[in-house]
Amino acid sequence: MKRIVSNISLQAHFGQVTALLGANGAGKTTTIECAQGLQRRTGGSISLLGRDPENADAGLRARVGVMLQDGGLPPAARPVALLRHVASLYSNPLSVDALVDRLGIAEFSNTTIRRLSGGQKQRVALAASLLGNPEVLFLDEPSAGLDPQSRLMVFELIRELRGAGKAIVLTTHLLDDAQRLADYVYIVNHGESVTQGTVPELLSQSTATESHRVMTFEAVPGLDTAALCHADVSCEETRPGSYRLSGSLEPADLDRFGQWCAGLNVMPTSVHLASQSLEDVFLAIAASVEPQPLKTEIA
Repeated sequence: MKRIVSNISLQAHFGQVTALLGANGAGKTTTIECAQGLQRRTGGSISLLGRDPENADAGLRARVGVMLQDGGLPPAARPVALLRHVASLYSNPLSVDALVDRLGIAEFSNTTIRRLSGGQKQRVALAASLLGNPEVLFLDEPSAGLDPQSRLMVFELIRELRGAGKAIVLTTHLLDDAQRLADYVYIVNHGESVTQGTVPELLSQSTATESHRVMTFEAVPGLDTAALCHADVSCEETRPGSYRLSGSLEPADLDRFGQWCAGLNVMPTSVHLASQSLEDVFLAIAASVEPQPLKTEIA
């Protein structure tokens, strides 16, 4: 048996969002599946509400909500009927109608699960995980596949759940999700936790100086950005039409950027200037950690 996860020590607290941040395949999903007792471990210990989740009874499971990335939703079911069935399994469920309204599920309530988009399935899975009014909530990539409006809706709901005192553990490969939602972040790489802390603490670990700035902009793809670069500033096209300048940006760099746009007769569709972000920390850590061969057990 391959070891997918090792050397991870994770704590989550009520009234907080704890994020496992890492690239796809880093071991995030395996970690939370072990924490829920959905995968059996071969070493280490896990305490979920004071109990070992591998020996969980119905009472413990009723106190925990789970939203898995693959959903696990029956493809022939219709969303509202499925949620009413799930609600019937709890002694004091939340209102199905309220969750359907809050997550915008009514607009596709008569469509079978197999015909829903990925983002629509995510909303149904999230609603199902909340029906039992859980104390602890595990969310695996909760914003995956969501359109911008639905993403903001889910973000606001997660913040409300945190405010209500829930312990929320989420996984994400999206740095913006972690930076906007998490109270505490574990960065996972090759199945191991390589660093952890609050977002401000992680930002303070960055080797970048206080003058480090990042400017991103959207424009036509394939532009020659050499004129924007110098000893203290680098520029790259991160994906077609998306550009990133980073380094010790000064007012003169903004002037140079304006002249560059005018010279090419280019009008960017968006420009964003910010200080160093969690992305800088993540990229620095990922670059410094050598890939390790998979071992022989899940721990």
